[in-house]
Amino acid sequence: MEEESAPPSLRFALLGPLRAWRGPVELALGSPQQRAVLAALLLGRGRPVGVTDLVDGVWGARPSPGAVAMVRTYVSRLRKLFEPERRPGRPSGLLVSVGDGYALRNDRISSDLAEFEEALTQAERCRVVGDTTGAVRLLRTVQTAGGGAPLAGVPGPNAESARTELAERRLGALELRLSMELELGRHEAAVPELLALRTAHPLRESVVELLLTALYRCGRQAEALEAYASTRRLLVDELGIEPGPSLRAVHARLLAADPALAGPAALVGPAADPHTPDIPGAAPPPEPEASLPGRRPGAVSPAQLPADLPLFTGRRAELDTLAALLPEGDGPPGTPVIGVIDGMAGTGKTTLAVHWAHRVAHRFPDGSLYVNLRGYDPQGSRMLPGSAIEMFLVALGMTPQTVPEELDAQSALYRSILADRRFLIVLDNARDAEQVRPLLPGTPGSLVIVTSRRRLGGLVAGHGAHPLTTGLLSPEESRELLDRRLGRARVDAEPEAVAAITELCARLPLALAIVAARTAHRPGFRLADVAQELRDHHGSLDAFVGDDAGTDARAVFSWSYHALSPEAAGLFRRLALHPGPDITTAAATALTGAPRREVRALLSELTGASLLNEHAPGRFVFHDLLRAYAAELAEAEDGESARGATLLRMHDHFMRTAHNASSVLGPFREPIALPPSTTGSEPLRFNDRAQATSWLRTERYVLSAIVEHAAAHGYDEHAWRTAAALDVYFNRLGFWHDLLKINSVALEAARKLGDPLGQAYSLCGLGVAHSQLDHAEPASRCLARALDLFRDADDPFGQARAHRALAYLANRTDRRPAALDHYAQARALLRAEGDRNGEAGVLNEVAWTWILIGDHAKALDCCREGLALHEEMDDPYGAASTQDTLGYAYHHLGRYADAIEHFERSVSLFALIGDRYLEADVLRHLSDARRATGDREAAREALRSALALLEELGHPEAEEVASALREPDTDEPEAPRGR
Repeated sequence: MEEESAPPSLRFALLGPLRAWRGPVELALGSPQQRAVLAALLLGRGRPVGVTDLVDGVWGARPSPGAVAMVRTYVSRLRKLFEPERRPGRPSGLLVSVGDGYALRNDRISSDLAEFEEALTQAERCRVVGDTTGAVRLLRTVQTAGGGAPLAGVPGPNAESARTELAERRLGALELRLSMELELGRHEAAVPELLALRTAHPLRESVVELLLTALYRCGRQAEALEAYASTRRLLVDELGIEPGPSLRAVHARLLAADPALAGPAALVGPAADPHTPDIPGAAPPPEPEASLPGRRPGAVSPAQLPADLPLFTGRRAELDTLAALLPEGDGPPGTPVIGVIDGMAGTGKTTLAVHWAHRVAHRFPDGSLYVNLRGYDPQGSRMLPGSAIEMFLVALGMTPQTVPEELDAQSALYRSILADRRFLIVLDNARDAEQVRPLLPGTPGSLVIVTSRRRLGGLVAGHGAHPLTTGLLSPEESRELLDRRLGRARVDAEPEAVAAITELCARLPLALAIVAARTAHRPGFRLADVAQELRDHHGSLDAFVGDDAGTDARAVFSWSYHALSPEAAGLFRRLALHPGPDITTAAATALTGAPRREVRALLSELTGASLLNEHAPGRFVFHDLLRAYAAELAEAEDGESARGATLLRMHDHFMRTAHNASSVLGPFREPIALPPSTTGSEPLRFNDRAQATSWLRTERYVLSAIVEHAAAHGYDEHAWRTAAALDVYFNRLGFWHDLLKINSVALEAARKLGDPLGQAYSLCGLGVAHSQLDHAEPASRCLARALDLFRDADDPFGQARAHRALAYLANRTDRRPAALDHYAQARALLRAEGDRNGEAGVLNEVAWTWILIGDHAKALDCCREGLALHEEMDDPYGAASTQDTLGYAYHHLGRYADAIEHFERSVSLFALIGDRYLEADVLRHLSDARRATGDREAAREALRSALALLEELGHPEAEEVASALREPDTDEPEAPRGR
């Protein structure tokens, strides 16, 4: 058998304008949309990207007609471009088809993004082993990667999101390099860069911190103080917030002339030059990741570890114990390695696990997985193993729709993907061994770190796990923690007060961190005064010595709580009532009813006091102990009526925001009337489908928790109405297990209310989910019951919804006559109510059923009926759209003259209406039909007219049309662009 020759070397650039080379020759990458498809495949890093994901990523919530066909055309063109010597009929070895999507094999290409990420990894490894100079050298190469904005000129929401992420990563790498330059004493050289960086990012407090430090070390204290003052003014004027605790701490140290701020002396001689090739005594850079044993080029490599705590200190004995779990060198473990870190709440188990994970992450080149199992969540929203596995499988490259339904099947697939690969897996906050077992790999080579408040003896006995119990800090470690957070000079000045504070905090890391955070904001206070305040608040945490978290933690928590403003204290209590895994600024605003600007300032006050953590921009999370403490305060201080009002505002906010999002995603669906709001809670509103989808995507898990919370706390109407609002999104994106879950909860809530309408909508949602999951029998049962309830309630719109769902189920189970019967009943109901849009929608679905049957003539009849309805209603938009549909159908039937006639009518109607974009869109369809008849000049004329309209609008598709006009005509048959 003839061996296929090696493919040519392909190199891509993503960190500036998207470019590609085959050998020394740069390739022309085609239209903006084609480059957007290529960018999405490159950003997939070898994992399959589904066609629907490509459509959403390139066109957003309003894809062009025929977007799926266009994607496949672009992929075909890219294959020809990248593999011109590939023989016809031979599958591509580079851009491969995987299921209903495509993957670009990482082992056959190189890119500046991969080199950027590898340099960052090597720099981190240098930093871990103490080779700061080597890390700086590597980060300087990172700084020169790319030019301009990443993926400059590539359109679409996927590229925009990646552009933001990559720009942030480059900026983060620059900040890290400059901070290490300061560690090496190169503050003079760093100042000009930091001044320029601050000008470019005036609200970035981490840059200002570095600038203050560098200016101070250069003897420019007055300039440093002015830089802080101007930054503070900008933050207050622009955002209405004070600088964060870290920046305020640097300012305080600057005012106090803290010797620790002076840092090392400036380096002189060759070592000060980061470009010096050989520095005596410097550790050699580590081997690239690709050379490590077990590396699998082209596989997905998730990196889910939370950020390491910059001020981590102590725990040396525990770190030594953990280090002993892995063999010497960089090779993989020969047996499965599971470390279980247990201990009482607040002892820093997660912080220790994450810190050690970062130290050894380089030994696991296939990636890192992290999940908070929420085993001790005060709200009881413990994560089920199946949900955790689904999150991991999606991170490993699978789409949600392809995840198996049963836990055993999920776990088996998960173990298969991990087999023979080397992953670092952190399972945080586990309740028991049963929650952990399905998440364990089945083969050696990976490391699992579990944290729990319990001693998980089942994992030790049954899986050979290595237990490690975290206790309280030693007096020396407690003092070191305060050193790092308050400054050594301040701690050394009052040793007796420091000893008193550590004992009053019972040497518990969480308590010490909270006290240090508040003390750092009060640089003028003596530590003796801090200790006395703790004594005055009943200062002992002795109860933490036992197995359970005792109530004496309130001593330290209350010390910081009582220092809050009354408004921030009220928000702290209310946040504990929110059930989701995290909370946004908008949701916090709903809890309080205060203006959003005021709530932002209150959230900053809470994070500054270490009573709340902002784990992602605009998303906040409690430590479990602090959530429990806040819930106690809410119970004690707010009263039942106040708490009820808060919860009502919260559920009103989510229900109405979800309905706003649903109405944007499905503007022609019959609305579910909402009762009048009595809370004044302002829901979010969305300008377009992209905004609505973004909110639903980021709030997915919160929304599931909200539905469950509403049902569990007596807000039953909110439960079923919120679930009903989510069905469009969860169905379209394939979150069918979520759809089952929330509608099961909603159904019980509606039954408690005795609300037949709520039961009907919940059953309809359940039926749709079962249909999508191919559960034909329960789907049929739920939908039939929903139909009965809608009939009993005399709700014709609901009956039509149920009939359409039953018709869809019939088509999925190859029962075409049954489908046509249900569609006929749905149409009759909508016609009786005068819902012409609904009836027209049914006609489209009927037409598709006739296409499945193979009777195109009847499909055309349905289109003509729909057109008659729109003309009867004098709806020019509907008529124009239906004329376009007819043209499309005729084009597929090869009746190009008829197709041209209907496309031209559609163009005329859209021109009369004044919708320039849709007029241009139909002109492109017309161009396809003209080309199919062989009239190339007429086809180009239609494209030129479309281009003029798109350029007038400044629409991003203008470049795509211009690119099509630049391409020479060929004799290849042109497929219609589709709808």
